[in-house]
Amino acid sequence: MTTAPNFKSEIVLSVENLNVYYGDFLAVENVTMEIPKNKVTAFIGPSGCGKSTFIRCLNRMNDLIVGARIQGKVIFENQDIYSEDIDATEIRSRIGMVFQKPNPFPKSIYQNIAFGLKINGFKGDMDQAVEKSLKQAALWDEVKDRLDSSAFTLSGGQQQRLCIARALAVEPDVLLMDEPASSLDPIATVAIEDLVRDLKETYSIVIVTHNMQQAARVSDETAFFMVGENRSGYLVEYNDTQKIFTNPDNEKTEEYITGRFS
Repeated sequence: MTTAPNFKSEIVLSVENLNVYYGDFLAVENVTMEIPKNKVTAFIGPSGCGKSTFIRCLNRMNDLIVGARIQGKVIFENQDIYSEDIDATEIRSRIGMVFQKPNPFPKSIYQNIAFGLKINGFKGDMDQAVEKSLKQAALWDEVKDRLDSSAFTLSGGQQQRLCIARALAVEPDVLLMDEPASSLDPIATVAIEDLVRDLKETYSIVIVTHNMQQAARVSDETAFFMVGENRSGYLVEYNDTQKIFTNPDNEKTEEYITGRFS
């Protein structure tokens, strides 16, 4: 039985009996969990255990994958985001996502931020909104004098922070981050981790990471996933990060944390 944390904070996302199929293959099996508001929740586990598949369920990104099928519920603001009357595009603006590799648009730094705002019908001061987003992503001071330059002139770490700023521009409630530092050097990784800690004051953050030390450094809660004998990913244990890393309830969690299997 999966251990569940006893949250004192408000819940922003509630997942109920979620199963994910790619065709006939069950990729993620029967996950139930609650994600707290204004906290950082980390997903850890070996490759192929369904972490990235699961996080993409939280804002319906799996809708874009041919053959993907979801069973179960993801409750956000008292509504199941998989209900037929829910607009998936709106969900993705409210629950933003940053991917493993930086993926800036082939546009200027300014237009990368402005693009999503325009798509969402933003009517306010665009310059002000762009500046605000870049400041939130701790990038403004580095790019304020070259906003018309191509986003591709930025370093990898800067590009990833630009993608974070782009996601923040439309003012989401939740920010999903799928291994956001895996392709970055150590200095850029530290910048992303510092940013994650700062952003949780305003946003609820879910981060997938292969780096257990990173999960221990940045997260408040940690969920450990594994691969079952049927090759399906499943949730083993979910609890306060300190408990997961110092005194887990499940032996499999302890074996993974201590490196006895990977």
